[in-house]
Amino acid sequence: MADDVEESEVFEITDFTAASEWERFVARLEQVIHDWKLTSVPRARPLQKGDLTNAQWSERSQEVNFANVRFLISEHRLKHGVEEKLTLEQEENEEKADTLPQALEDMMSSENDFPPRAHCLCRWYGLRHFVVLIPAANSDAVLSESKCNLLLSSLTIAVNNTSCSVPIFAQIQQKWRRMYTGICEIPRLRTNFDMVHLKRIPHQYNHLEGLLNVFKSKIASQVSDRGTVTVAVRFTYVLNDWTQYSWPLQFPDMDDTYVSEDGFTTFQSLPFGATADPIGTLYLSATWPSLTEDMVVDNDVYSDLEALQAPLWSSRINTVQNMQGLLGDYLISLLKLCHNTDTLDQLLGKMAFEEEDEEQTEQITHALQKLTDPGRVQFPGISSVVHSARSKIRSRQRPVDPPFSSDLLNDVLQYLFPDATVLPDTSSSDLLRQQSLDSQPERYRHFKAAPRDCLTYKLTVAMCVLNSAHGGLKAVAYLWHEFVLEMRYRWENKYKLPGISGTAPNMACCLVHQKLQMLNCCIARKKAREERQSLKEADRNISTTSFASAEDADTISNVQPDRKGAAKEGEPRGSESEDEFYECEMENEEGPEDDAAIQESEEISKPEGRLKVCGELKLLNSDEDLYIPVTQDPAPMTEDMLEEHAEVLAKLGTTSEGAELRAKMQSACLLSDMGAFKAANPGCSLEDFVRWYSPRDWVEGEEEEKEEKENETTDGRKPSQGHLSPRMQLPGNMWMEVWSQSKPMPAHRQKRLFDDTKEAEKVLHFLAALKPSEVITNLLPVLIQAALERLEEAGGESIPSLQPHFGQLVNTASRITRTPVQDVKKYEEIVLQISMAELLIAKHQSLMAKFLPNGCNGETEQVKDMEEFVCDLQNQPEVPVKDGPRGHIGGTIHKLFVSAQRAANMVEEFEKLEEDTSETVSSIPDFPAAAGREFILRTTVSRPAPYSRPSPQRMFCVLMDNELRLAGAFSQDTSFQ
Repeated sequence: MADDVEESEVFEITDFTAASEWERFVARLEQVIHDWKLTSVPRARPLQKGDLTNAQWSERSQEVNFANVRFLISEHRLKHGVEEKLTLEQEENEEKADTLPQALEDMMSSENDFPPRAHCLCRWYGLRHFVVLIPAANSDAVLSESKCNLLLSSLTIAVNNTSCSVPIFAQIQQKWRRMYTGICEIPRLRTNFDMVHLKRIPHQYNHLEGLLNVFKSKIASQVSDRGTVTVAVRFTYVLNDWTQYSWPLQFPDMDDTYVSEDGFTTFQSLPFGATADPIGTLYLSATWPSLTEDMVVDNDVYSDLEALQAPLWSSRINTVQNMQGLLGDYLISLLKLCHNTDTLDQLLGKMAFEEEDEEQTEQITHALQKLTDPGRVQFPGISSVVHSARSKIRSRQRPVDPPFSSDLLNDVLQYLFPDATVLPDTSSSDLLRQQSLDSQPERYRHFKAAPRDCLTYKLTVAMCVLNSAHGGLKAVAYLWHEFVLEMRYRWENKYKLPGISGTAPNMACCLVHQKLQMLNCCIARKKAREERQSLKEADRNISTTSFASAEDADTISNVQPDRKGAAKEGEPRGSESEDEFYECEMENEEGPEDDAAIQESEEISKPEGRLKVCGELKLLNSDEDLYIPVTQDPAPMTEDMLEEHAEVLAKLGTTSEGAELRAKMQSACLLSDMGAFKAANPGCSLEDFVRWYSPRDWVEGEEEEKEEKENETTDGRKPSQGHLSPRMQLPGNMWMEVWSQSKPMPAHRQKRLFDDTKEAEKVLHFLAALKPSEVITNLLPVLIQAALERLEEAGGESIPSLQPHFGQLVNTASRITRTPVQDVKKYEEIVLQISMAELLIAKHQSLMAKFLPNGCNGETEQVKDMEEFVCDLQNQPEVPVKDGPRGHIGGTIHKLFVSAQRAANMVEEFEKLEEDTSETVSSIPDFPAAAGREFILRTTVSRPAPYSRPSPQRMFCVLMDNELRLAGAFSQDTSFQ
């Protein structure tokens, strides 16, 4: 029994020396305070006006746990010049003067009341340095009063244990309410931060008088003289009705058949601007910075706080969120098509396979049938096979209606090809020359795009507009299909492309523009060749007719010697085989049997193809002048052709056969020039050719020349004029080999170096094989250039907020356009920047239309101030109004509010505002009711006892629609209570 009693008296022993969760939480807070060195914060200089808004803030955070609840503790500190430490002498002077600690001094400073952009605790209490404890998750919000007290007690213990003088706050209630409680412990003073937040404003506290009563009751000082309460007041008025100042976008003509949903009617230029006013709200803040409680009356019956009587005005704007401009929308819409993989056949169906000319089809099929005629055995004709296969393919395809009307297509084609109205008249070369542009503006010279207003430029703009306004991807595909057909038509009929230079392709332009330049070169070569042929035929007919009139036509022999002297039948006398030169091979069917015959034919041949005399040069072997021959122009090449040519040369390898073939491919132009030179200068030598073709490889020998001059006086020999360079004298030199292989033949008899027919067909095949997405990808550099030029036309460089960034944007775009492979993602980033720039310009235009509706008319000083004010509104969070309500800017803002008030009250006719607005008498108030009223109450009293040290007291009050917030900082003496 005794054992049972002893066992029942045994109880569990609790070790109270082990730390609890609460103690661990407090210890963790103390550790963070020590780590951040908040126990000894050096005193900084006093705050100056604008420091809380303009200076930068530093922030650092750590995670602390209380049981299973996670908290985030953060430090907020103002930096960059504000945290400058005081000197030793200044600290001693402040200690002698018994000045307030820094946190309390910041609370009582009125230099930074109502900062427009700052942390809410900074705005409510005017602090530059504080710490905040926030629950990490929304579900861990501190809601009950006991938890709030426990959290505040933990902060108080941690602050006292570490002697931290930085105010520390803890967030309570739901996060959206922004409720905080906090404490600041300094030697002999303690400041408690309390807050009240109500959804409804009690009637007795809806004015300054009621708020003063709350403030004084909270202080509850026993001293008869409680001190004077100073008040800072700010009323904010909101203007969001711009009916009197509508967005200056041209109203679309609804009768126009080409009008799109956004009201854009033209396809000749990129659209620009926002469809709605980007300025959503204008805020006007009227501020009374320092008033005493006996200087102002504000109660239920009467109020002295009128906006026109405020000494300070400031303004800010709020833009419409998620606003998109027309230019940005059009560019983004076109960029999305780059990811589409559909071909023209899939998009257009039967429109891409229209019936060809029956005659042409029959001619082709009959020709092929004759070539493959097996004789007795009858096989199905190619025409029937092709026709049946084509009918089967088309039977599976549904007819697709054009995405836009034929009238719009005709207008677009006329815009792209303005010379179509004068075709087929060939006298339109002047018009083509005027529209052809070869030079880029200086700013866009490094863009791998196309010249402004050229055919490629116009095509890109038209595609962008048609995609967004007239049918999307199918409209782009339809336009490209018609464009390729027009290219084919112009090639077949020898009509030059308008707005495209006739020179060789410019490698600084995009590939599509290079292809169009190549096609234009082919058209020019074809046209010139056929014109020469027609002229020669006309001369031949004239010579034949004159010869027939001189002699009897029956005795005329129709036999003519060929190039070697043999007779050819069927050719009239006087014609030369040079009339059929380009399509024949360079080598004759029969040539000289040996080198001696070649030399003999060269000596007895007559000079042909001379252009002009080459200065004072003479042939080395004779006293005849050296003539510059008429040569063939080198074959123009596009960028992809150069790459293909380089790949072919690289694939030949390093073998002797490959090297020989490579040298032959590279010396085709040299061989042609040597043959033309030999034909123009019979009896010439390689040295003569080098003197004209490559003067650097001809070395003048002055000493040798002097010696040979002396020999000439004795022997009568001609002195030497120089010799070939060592490079030209190397054995196996390519120039010597090509010279030995070349034959005297003028350029018009040589094989063409540039086959315009073949190259034109390659270009047309390249254009026809492109998918719409590939077309757009190739035209992206031109699109970006057109968009930047549109921004520049809209005044992008004249806006101060955009001016320093516009040049950087152009440089970035230039670098992207020059990449070997077009990266669509990089273009999307550029388009986003262009869209942002467009909205900035639209915002500037909207503000200028409101504040300077008549442009720059008026006094120069006033206009300059207004322009500066408009620019500051876009760049700064809040802009002070010069001279307040009595200045020119304030008068303009006043007129804006008056117009909106009278429009809101449906006043049709109202008197014109005079310059002195105080003389205007109207039953309608000039300003609406204040959307927000803010008050800051300050005083210094002895708390809690009359003999306590005087301590600062502050309360921030904000009254808004159905919301009341009071944020108080109340201090008391802890030494003499």
